[in-house]
Amino acid sequence: MAADTSTAGRRKSGAEPGAAARLREWLRNYQPLPGVPDELFDAKGRPRDHWLDFLGHFAAFPAGDPGNRFGLSARHLRDSGASYHVGSENAERIWPLNPLPLILAQSEWDEISAGVEQRARLMEALLQDIYGEGRLVADGHLPAATLTGSRDFIRAMRGVAPPGGRYTHIYAADLGRGPDGRWWVLGDRTQAPSGAGYALENRLIVSRAFPNLYNTMNVHRLAPFYDALRRGLAGAADRADPRICLLSPGKFSETYFEQAHLARYLGFLLVEGDDLVARDGKVYVRTIAGLKRADVILRRVDAEYVDPLELNNASRLGTPGMLEAIRAGGVTVLNLPGSGVLESRALMGFLPKLSRQVLGEELRMPHVATWWCGQPAEQALVESRLDELAIAPAFNPTGGDRILSQSRLVADLSPEERGTLLARLRDRPADFVGQEVVRLSTMPILRNDQLEPAPFVLRVFAATTPDGIRIMPGGFCRTSDRMDVRAISMGDGARTADVWVIDDKPVERMTLIASAEDVQVRRIMGHLPSRAADNLFWLGRYLERSEMTLRTVRSLCTSNIAADAAAHGAGETFDSLRTLLTEWGALREGAAADDAVAAAGAALLDVGAWGSVICNVRSAMRTASSMRERLSADFWALLVGIENGLATAEAVTSEAEVLRLVNRALQTMASLSGLAQENMNRVAGWRFLDIGRRIERGITTCRLSRMLAHDEATTDDLDLLLDLNDSQITYRARYLIGLALPAVRDLVMLDPFNTRSLAFQLDTLTEHLEVLPTLHEDGMLEEPSRILLSLSADVETEDARKLTADKIHRLERALMRFSNAVADRYFLQGASAVPTVKLMGLA
Repeated sequence: MAADTSTAGRRKSGAEPGAAARLREWLRNYQPLPGVPDELFDAKGRPRDHWLDFLGHFAAFPAGDPGNRFGLSARHLRDSGASYHVGSENAERIWPLNPLPLILAQSEWDEISAGVEQRARLMEALLQDIYGEGRLVADGHLPAATLTGSRDFIRAMRGVAPPGGRYTHIYAADLGRGPDGRWWVLGDRTQAPSGAGYALENRLIVSRAFPNLYNTMNVHRLAPFYDALRRGLAGAADRADPRICLLSPGKFSETYFEQAHLARYLGFLLVEGDDLVARDGKVYVRTIAGLKRADVILRRVDAEYVDPLELNNASRLGTPGMLEAIRAGGVTVLNLPGSGVLESRALMGFLPKLSRQVLGEELRMPHVATWWCGQPAEQALVESRLDELAIAPAFNPTGGDRILSQSRLVADLSPEERGTLLARLRDRPADFVGQEVVRLSTMPILRNDQLEPAPFVLRVFAATTPDGIRIMPGGFCRTSDRMDVRAISMGDGARTADVWVIDDKPVERMTLIASAEDVQVRRIMGHLPSRAADNLFWLGRYLERSEMTLRTVRSLCTSNIAADAAAHGAGETFDSLRTLLTEWGALREGAAADDAVAAAGAALLDVGAWGSVICNVRSAMRTASSMRERLSADFWALLVGIENGLATAEAVTSEAEVLRLVNRALQTMASLSGLAQENMNRVAGWRFLDIGRRIERGITTCRLSRMLAHDEATTDDLDLLLDLNDSQITYRARYLIGLALPAVRDLVMLDPFNTRSLAFQLDTLTEHLEVLPTLHEDGMLEEPSRILLSLSADVETEDARKLTADKIHRLERALMRFSNAVADRYFLQGASAVPTVKLMGLA
């Protein structure tokens, strides 16, 4: 296509003379697909003004600067854990974001917005009839099989008045520009539309990379939409100041990062099915303070799995009794289970007629021509045009059927596959639809400093707010690396892009700061979900285990007994350290029997040893990934940095290499500890993280003391114990004499001023328990407090001269009983979940 490279065109684009040549080169080398609309050019083949303006500014960046700017943003994506899952993969993929946004003019956006708003109204009206009076089926406007054939049709919701009066709160439409230049609807998303969180993350990344360009282009802000979304969800509850939860399938969900990101941004409680309990017509969240009512649940779990009692009894994602609570009006679940029935392709061919019947309006935005084969005439038409159409499942596929798993072009099938498909089509025609093949339009992406076209799909979101239906001024755009695209999913070499809606005038920068009259100031600990407390507790334990194993490996390499190279790996100290590492699972039985360097390398990097440093760090990452909404980006980046440093390390061959690796990891561990101490609010979450660390440190201190401070301990044993306990400086400053067994025992076990001692851990644990809530406000001690009180008294009254290995072992076992008691009391699961009980009486 011919590009406008005149002086006027350069002035319009805003490009400086030096950048104009670069812009001309981009446009000259850009090769759109023949016969396919491209976002860069209008119908007459001229570059659109807003694209010229953007590319002109973009070309003005110094060579390599956009890449450097976006490289920093890409590093933020990696460090913050922005990711997604594909299918059954266990590993996460880094979020693939393009630097160039999809740019839409205000006039074009107004048409898109009006079409999506109408479609959202139509979807809600259809659901009101489908689960209400059912007049559309009764009067013959809609075949019943188009509904009952879908596994997303929930019969249990028939006749249920939706709490808040609406079935859908969030609707999304997948759009593509058709051959005629108009926007077409490729699919409706009414079940639990995903992508809004990724759209937010895309905007944050791109706007940070190019802040001046973002402000100059008058891009509509997204924050007002999310604020309206939050207010709309709050308005759906039956009480003021409701508790809003985002129900997630868990960390193995394809879009778990997005769910956590959205929950953190909107201030919602991220929960899983096991975090909830349905009782007496209401739904409660299991918290460390007992059961607390959930008022609104924004679900991201498919309806089939929300209630294993009434729906799929194999589900581990839902909550038994959820549907009964919905019917009783005790909880508002959005979108309501059953709303996903409208995602069926079988309905698409009926929507124009239904729009006229229900809304009295013609559809403003067309969709892909679709024929449901459940009708004889339509089946005959599809069979007569098999080589022209795509054959797709009429209802959402279950995933186990290869024939019904995706849209397929019959012309591309082998004779055997074609025969199988035809046999299925004739046997169960209602399971199939025929659809016209629509080639998606393309948009420019930047690859190797050159513009290239890429097919794309745009997902636009609509939300119900107190002011009516509101459309996100932007959306979630996916591009493909393949030119032949009939369906784009994030697992098929697709990438994503921000979406900029450009206004003709400066965009008002709306503030989301609430007025003083609307805010009630609070200073509260909040109600921490039991699962989050459990994860934070174990995160603390895994981090402490990793740090202690690192210290032990460092001592293995710096031990004075191994200073003589000829005797390297020999001696009692080496044997003690190797025994410790073996007991902790960092070394396999019999591994590296005589070689300190080999033993150190295995304890660091052996993925087959469950207690090695890399395994403990990965366990910490798995635990942390289940609660990303509660951890800062800095915390996650440090944790990822430790794992990357260990995972990419080559086999160590010398003490120097081991020490370099260990010291770098210990420095990062220290940064993590400092971040937790200085940046985390002193609420319940921080306390459980610290409780886990204190328990693990106390148990480890007991084990080290039993092994190295026994009655026959040598000077080397005591020196090693002080080194592992990080107490060398304190001991040397306090005692001018040499090493003495009672003094070492007292410092390591009984000294409340030593932050590494058992006594200090118990004092800190006592402080935490005094602040945490109790289930029964009757003044009686709960089991964890009872155990800890007895244990603290034993340590406080103990004499270091009489502290034998057996006594230390009893203290260790008591601390382990305390750990179990904490889990039983605070990590409430199953029948142990009870509400807070307040007992009132006269003194």
